[in-house]
This record gives sequence, structure tokens and C-alpha cells, in this order.
Amino acid sequence: MCGIAGIVRRDARGVGLEPLARMLAAIRHRGPDGFGFYTGARAGFAHARLSIVDVEGGAQPMTNEDGQIVITFNGEIYNHPELRRELAARGHLFRTRSDTEVIVHAYEEWGADMLQRFNGQFAFAIYDAARQLLLLARDRFGVRPLFYAQRGGSLYFASEIKAILAAGDVAAAPDPLAIDEVFTFWAPRPPRTGFAGIWSLEPGAFAIWRDGDLSVRQYYELDYPEAADERPDAVERLDEMMRSCVEHRLRADVPVGAYLSGGLDSSITCALAAATTSHEVRSFSIAFDDPRYDESAHQRAVAEHVGTLHAATNIGSRAIAESFSDVVWHAEVPLLRTAPAPMYHLARMTKTAGIKVVLTGEGADELFLGYDLFKEVAVRRFCLRRPTSAWRARLFDRLYPYQIEPGRGGELWRRFFLDAGPLSDPLFSHLPRIAVTTWAKELYAPEFRAETARVDPLVKLRESLPARFFGWSPLNQAAYLEMTTLLSPYLLSSQGDRMAMAHGLEGRFPFLDHRLFEFAAALPTGSRLCGLKEKEILRRWAARILPAGARERTKQPYRAPDAPSFFGKNAPDWVAAVTEPTAVRNTGIFSHRAVNALVARCRAGRVSSVRENQAVVGLLSTQLWHHRFFDQVPSYPRLDVGSADVLLQDVAVATA
Repeated sequence: MCGIAGIVRRDARGVGLEPLARMLAAIRHRGPDGFGFYTGARAGFAHARLSIVDVEGGAQPMTNEDGQIVITFNGEIYNHPELRRELAARGHLFRTRSDTEVIVHAYEEWGADMLQRFNGQFAFAIYDAARQLLLLARDRFGVRPLFYAQRGGSLYFASEIKAILAAGDVAAAPDPLAIDEVFTFWAPRPPRTGFAGIWSLEPGAFAIWRDGDLSVRQYYELDYPEAADERPDAVERLDEMMRSCVEHRLRADVPVGAYLSGGLDSSITCALAAATTSHEVRSFSIAFDDPRYDESAHQRAVAEHVGTLHAATNIGSRAIAESFSDVVWHAEVPLLRTAPAPMYHLARMTKTAGIKVVLTGEGADELFLGYDLFKEVAVRRFCLRRPTSAWRARLFDRLYPYQIEPGRGGELWRRFFLDAGPLSDPLFSHLPRIAVTTWAKELYAPEFRAETARVDPLVKLRESLPARFFGWSPLNQAAYLEMTTLLSPYLLSSQGDRMAMAHGLEGRFPFLDHRLFEFAAALPTGSRLCGLKEKEILRRWAARILPAGARERTKQPYRAPDAPSFFGKNAPDWVAAVTEPTAVRNTGIFSHRAVNALVARCRAGRVSSVRENQAVVGLLSTQLWHHRFFDQVPSYPRLDVGSADVLLQDVAVATA
């Protein structure tokens, strides 16, 4: 895994090393093992390398034999050995063992159609000098990020937005509509980002830029061709697929570790990794001081059963608060939860232990209907068939016992779910979550509220739904919304790529293999959610590799301490600084009176609801985000260009 950046110009005035070096300095954390540049008359690339495959020979940027095709690549193509053999049979010659070179030759052979053949997680840019075009591409599920902006006839791209800003030609400005999407869905919906005029390439998309024109196209789209009945060989097919998905993600020239939460998904990946490799697998976990969040006993039990060498990092509220500014800096977007902060610390511990690559269990809940949200959809629909039934409504208490506040709950709690929205609304599944999230908009300043009121993010989402969405079952509709509004823009980004790559650590996701997604999407929903038993077929299959305690354990959602982390005797100084009236007025997003009232409740220990906790985290992270990106000019250590591992140049260019 790496960091990539570049500039492509409409006219042939050259791309010099200076702006590329600034861009790379901003994302050097993504690739601490080496770096390189390509400069030319129209294009310039920069690459920070985390060496995992072909450690000795895979330095980038890389070209084909005649230097006319140049690539900078972030990610992994897991089926590169198979593609290499196919391309070699077609006459292509290889100089390295890297998957990067496989992409170069695949482009020569198939052009953009190569994307359909890749099994991987990737973001890359290819400059075709003969055709004078740039190809940008991103993996099917958006595991790896890729951002771009156009200014003055030039296109700028990078793995992180801060690199685009560091080039010096794209000014940082917040996008109010993106902020409003954060306070609706937890993250901006691609292609929108938190920065005006800077865009995210969508998952499963590629873009072609030529002569100043950019064309974006989808090469992969989610679909749910649900079968009426489960195939007799479904469990055998799942067994074969799970083992293949993990085996592919163990392909590396460095040791591969695993995150272990103690839940079903990470336990599966650890068990399969330990059974597949001849090396001892190292597993890593988060332990919390607060027993409401801690799963360390389950983690140790699984590690002992599957035989991993286990380590855990203990996270308390103080660690969350002290690191939160850096967490927001790496996330590059306001956050409504502190959950990324423990992941930041976990990645640091893992990398310090000498591991560059970890398997994780993300994606299983979306594929196999594991979240409580999916049960909630089933219960809400069940209740609305008899809306006056009191015993049906009590099912909500069983779903969310950890969210019912002392002295609350009861009829008011249950009516919240039943009155969230009509069955006819295509967003029916997500309306309760959205209602909790959007409560934080009560903090908006009147001027900011008026600015965001011109566009309703829910209307925009409804308008963007594909026609096939309306032919899917309600649970598959919910799964699609979860994949597109939360998985890629928040879980894989703010909690995933950004927190891991802050420390030069690559996460790999066996459940986000497109073969496994397509298998799960074609299953009857009853094979995934049977009554209120989530991941039914996955649990059935997991009997082969896990003990009953790990296999049948009720899912515990990953949560971390929120508002209490930032208040009390150990509160960091920055909390008071970003919430004082002058700072709030200068940002222009929140009402200082509303902020004062909420902060007073926090200091009095009176904030306990989910919606208030999210509002507090959203307030603090937005203020930090604004301060780090807009109120000050970031500075980075200057790169010694002379020590680059790769320094390619196609023509003499003037320093830009």
C-alpha cells in the first residue's frame, strides 16, 4: 500500500519536481519505505512506497518498456500471478515480480477493460504519453481512496486531499453541503468531499482525462439478484470462497497479521489465516478501560483457540481525546463518532510490532446482514403490519438494550422507530439512524442553516438510487444503502484506510472480494438474516473452524467512549479553545449559544443519549477540522529529491 499523487496539464509547459515533492511530503506517512517521481511535458507523478510485494524490484513510478505508459499505484492486485501468466502467454515480458507491472501490461493488452479482470483493492493513475491521456481508477468497493481537482487546465490527483492542497494551486475551502451530509449520513457521499471543488472518484469507477476534459464512468455496480431458495451446495461454495478470499489476501513478501475484535468476522479471518499459512499469525486487538466497550476476554479466547500470537492495546478516554486532533487530520472530514481514534492507536501498535499488513473483518456485516440495523428493518416492518400491538413493539428493547438510557425507553422509545417514516420511502431502512444523526443540526448557526437548506441530502439520495433498487427486497435495499452511504465513505475511509495508513499499515479485507459479494447478494435474505439471527449461513459454515462460543456469540457493535472523553479533569486544552465563542463564530458553522448550552451539559455530566454524544463529537471534530485545514497553513518536512528511489523524466522540463 502506498501514497500516490500527480498533476496532468492540458498544455505542454511541464510538470516540475517542486510541486510533486510538496504533494508527496504531505502523504509520506502512507509510504515510509521509499519514494519516486516521474516528470514530463504534460504529466508528473509522485509515489510514496510501502513495500509489500516484490520488495526489491517494485519501486514506482513504473513504466512499460518504451516509457510511454507510466503508472503510480496504491493497493494490491491479488490475482496478479494468474494475470501475469496469461499476459506472458500473450507475449508480454516482465522485468519485476510486482503487481504494478502486471497493471501496466494489462493496460497495454486490454485498456480500461482490464479493470473487470482485477481482484484487488486499488487506486491508480496511468499516463499514456502516446495518446496524451490520464486514466484514474478505483476498486469496486472503495477500499482505497482517490481524490482529484481541476484548476486552470490542469488536473491534480492524490490518495489524500492534503496532497492536492500542498501542490499550491488548489485553495482549501469547506463545502457546506458536504458538512451537511456528514450530519446526515456520517460522511459526504462520493463524489463529494468536505472540500469545495475537490472530488472523490467513486467506488467501481474510472475516469479518463484528456485535453482538459474529464469523463467518469462506472465499471462495476452493486446488484442483488436474490434467489428464491438456497442452493443445496451453498455452504460448500461458501467454504471454498472464504478460503480463497483469505488465501489471496495472504499473498505478500512480508508477514501478514490480523485484527481480532473477538466477533465472528475477525475470528473467521484469523482462523483461516492460521490454517492457511505455515507461519505463526500475529493478531492485534483493542481493549477498553470501560467494560461496556471491552471485548478483550473474547479476543483472548479466540486467539488461544486458533493459535495466534496475540497482543492488545488498552485505550482509555484520555488517549482518545489527546489523539483526536491527529485523527481528524488524517480523516480529512468531520466525524460523528470517536471510533476511528482507537483504530488509530491499534494501527500504531501493530506497525510498531513490525507488521505492515493486517487482515480485517470489515464487509461481513454488509454482505451477510449482520448489523442491528437489518434486524431493526425486519422488526419495524413486522410491527407496522399491526401498529397497535404492544408486544411486537417490545422487540426494539431486545435489539438495543445498550442504547436505552436509565429512566427512559418504554412507549416513547418504541414509537421513535415506528414513526420514523412510511414503508413507501425508499430510505425506510435508514430513517431512524438519520433522525438520530440530524439532531446535531440543531447546533447550526442560522446563516449556515440557510445555506444548507437549498439542497436536501435525502432528496438527492433518493434521486440517485438506480432503477434496479426498486426491484430488490427491503433487506437488500437496506444493504445497498449501507454499502454506499456508510461502508465506503466512512468505515473504509475514516475508520479504515486513514487510520491504518497514518502509520504505514495496510488493511486487507477478505469479505470485500467481489466474488464473495456476488455470492452473498444472490442468496435468499433468509439465509443471511433468519428471524433475528444475523449471518445465519456464515455461522452455519463457521462451525467447521470456530468453537460454539465464538460462532454463536451475539454481535457486539464496535463502539468507543464519546462525549465523556473530552470533558472532566483530564480534558485537553484544545476542547475549550475550539468551543469558546470567538472560535465558534469564526468557523461560521455553529451557533455559539447552542454550543455553549451543549458544552455546559457535557461538563455537568448530563449528556448520555446517542444523539447528544454524536452532536458533541461532530461539533468538536468540525471545529478541529476547520482549524487544521482552513485556519492555518499546514507545513511539511522538505523531501530530499536527490534520495528518491525512482526519478524518471521524459523530456527536459522547467521547474514549475
